[in-house]
Amino acid sequence: MNAAAKESRPLEGKRTWIITTGAAGMDAQTRGLADALGLDYAMKPIAPRGLFRLMSPWGPVASAERFGAEGSTFAPPWPEVIVALGRTAVPYLRAVRRRSPETFSILMLDTRAGLGAADVIWVPEHDRLRGPNVITTLTAPHSFTPQRIAELRRGVPPNIAALPGPRIAVILGGKNAVYHFQREDDARFAAALRSLGELGASFMITSSRRTHPRLLAATDAATQEFPRILWDGQGANPYPDFLAHGDAFAVTADSVNMTGEAAATGRPVLVFHPGGGSSKFRRFHAALEAHGATRPLPERVDEIPNWSYAPLNSAETIAREIELRWRARGKR
Repeated sequence: MNAAAKESRPLEGKRTWIITTGAAGMDAQTRGLADALGLDYAMKPIAPRGLFRLMSPWGPVASAERFGAEGSTFAPPWPEVIVALGRTAVPYLRAVRRRSPETFSILMLDTRAGLGAADVIWVPEHDRLRGPNVITTLTAPHSFTPQRIAELRRGVPPNIAALPGPRIAVILGGKNAVYHFQREDDARFAAALRSLGELGASFMITSSRRTHPRLLAATDAATQEFPRILWDGQGANPYPDFLAHGDAFAVTADSVNMTGEAAATGRPVLVFHPGGGSSKFRRFHAALEAHGATRPLPERVDEIPNWSYAPLNSAETIAREIELRWRARGKR
């Protein structure tokens, strides 16, 4: 790497550990950020149990994991950079920092571990944590960069090309701790999809591991008379192509990741709000609406959505802020 490139991308090629529980959403966020920084990373999934899970983020790593011992998952040489996401990752982050103070540490999400838990902490804007080492963005980082979306758009898979426009990508989440998805919620969602089909839309439908069978069945019934692709979980997930080739999106409100990824396209995003929710989710969705990326999905859609906005690419924003802090650290 020449001097100019090293100055513009100072963390590129740095040996890195990424610590998460291995959940798909967590890995999407950490990989998206690591790719934006150009890190040379290894995934280090964790699965703390029992008391050690309950004590996170304040407790230690279990002695049975032999942290730092030769042949263990976490053995020297220590990384130059560590990226950790979530409450249960904090004890591992702390253990690395104790053994290798020079390792540059990045913590993602508000883990209640305090500002001193890492050199840099990223949280979404709808979280309340703030401080001199805290970076905030409207959406979470992910791997759908403008370059990747442009590349996907250069080639249209035949089954998607066969769908008449406009194509609505339907991205299904499901029940979580705050969104309950009662039977009447599923019915409202199905009615909205049906009204889109009656306006001439076709559908590209994908579900997640959290999608409950009743919601998937309601979506299936509402769209089966219209041109569609419904991914049934078999074979490769067409989600990246759905993002690239959707003319508009219908996304359930329960997933910050899925809504944020749809908002990386610059194309209309209709958000379905089931019963429940929380103040944190309400702040997130209000901010996306204010940006112009999303609007609520009504029970009956009267016209095909057609608006545009500046696509959101938070991974790059976070990466550039982290690089500024890396340079400042070197000058201390």
